[in-house]
Amino acid sequence: MFKDNKRVSSTDTLIGLGTRIEGKLICEAHLRIEGEHSGDIECLGDVIIGENGMARSNITAKDITIAGKVYGEVTAKGRLTITSTGQLTGSVSAQGMIVQDGGMLNGTCHMERPSERTRPLSETGSGSHTSPPAKEQPPEKEKARQAV
Repeated sequence: MFKDNKRVSSTDTLIGLGTRIEGKLICEAHLRIEGEHSGDIECLGDVIIGENGMARSNITAKDITIAGKVYGEVTAKGRLTITSTGQLTGSVSAQGMIVQDGGMLNGTCHMERPSERTRPLSETGSGSHTSPPAKEQPPEKEKARQAV
């Protein structure tokens, strides 16, 4: 009876204050670090580095919030937020970024919109001189409507 209703539920993961972890961390749920972590972090959910937290890590996650200290490469598939107490030393790749007053970012930053990844070669000025794809025709019609 209960076997038919099995569900896999995600649970948040907490590395508490006073805890030190070393090694690669792969997480499907959200992750909050209040202690210390050294090693790569791959998370499908959000990662929060608390005010007392420190990570010497390359972090990849959906959204990342840094209120403590991070040393390493940070890749946010969504938004990176550095709070007023947060410090990041390393490189950033994100679609959006917020650095609150007092927050520190020492390193390089690369931001990219999702639509830029899928732009046809004809829009970037490179590629062959073939006829434009069908996607480019509707914006011309839209411009014609706006002009009327």
